[in-house]
Amino acid sequence: MYRFLFRPLWIGFHLLVLGAVVLMVNLGFWQLRRLDERQQFNDKVEERIAEPAVPVEELLGDPGLDPDAAEWRTVSATGTYLPDQVLVFNRSQNGVAGDNVLTPLVLGDGTVLLVNRGFVRLAVDTPAPPAGEVNVLGLVRPSEERRRGQLTDSNEGAITEVRRVDIDRIAPQLPGEVAPFYVDLRESAPPIGDGDPLPVPLPELDSGPHLSYAIQWFIFSLAVVVGWVLAVRRSIGTHRRAAAKLTDGAGGPDEPDSRPPAAAGAPTAPTGTAASSPD
Repeated sequence: MYRFLFRPLWIGFHLLVLGAVVLMVNLGFWQLRRLDERQQFNDKVEERIAEPAVPVEELLGDPGLDPDAAEWRTVSATGTYLPDQVLVFNRSQNGVAGDNVLTPLVLGDGTVLLVNRGFVRLAVDTPAPPAGEVNVLGLVRPSEERRRGQLTDSNEGAITEVRRVDIDRIAPQLPGEVAPFYVDLRESAPPIGDGDPLPVPLPELDSGPHLSYAIQWFIFSLAVVVGWVLAVRRSIGTHRRAAAKLTDGAGGPDEPDSRPPAAAGAPTAPTGTAASSPD
């Protein structure tokens, strides 16, 4: 009765269903892992932002400083902006395309700290930095590196535009020693004015769509299994009815439909037509 399930077409159908279920279940668990990573990131950002601000000199004086480990810490700094600014292009904020303005800040000991003063729209003149001594409060961000597949910034002449904040690339054109991290500006004295760049917003600290995506993949895999069960039950019922007709003598020796659903809809020869053999 069930031997038809081991015919080549049915075996291919079983393998297709099994492969689809394995793929969808793995995609669901992948989304759950992404959710866990997102939650860990949110916890790290919230924990570090909640820590009290420290003078940037204290952070730079740590011999074991790791910019990645210090990311999202709040630091304060006092110094004077240099007039030479670098635009980090191809950025967007609140759905608007534009650039981020990167301005070097010379600290009291001569160290240069790159400050991301914020976002300006395209086709808007870059606002000049405040003159004289300023006090800034910002979040530590590590230098950005080019990832595989990303474009490389030009290596010729003085840099005025970059795709990413690569401190090693910008440092040679700056005077003195350059801090191994930059900061996203949050507050400033003198205060940030209407014509100044808009501070970069904090990252979104939500769970994202990963949980709903995971649930969808698990539902899809369950639907495939249910469809497979229904297809098998339907074919078994067809075979049973055909066998009952043969037993009762009510029908002819018609071959029951033993093809999987993918092949069951193929066109068949008209009934009652005798097959002819070549002379």
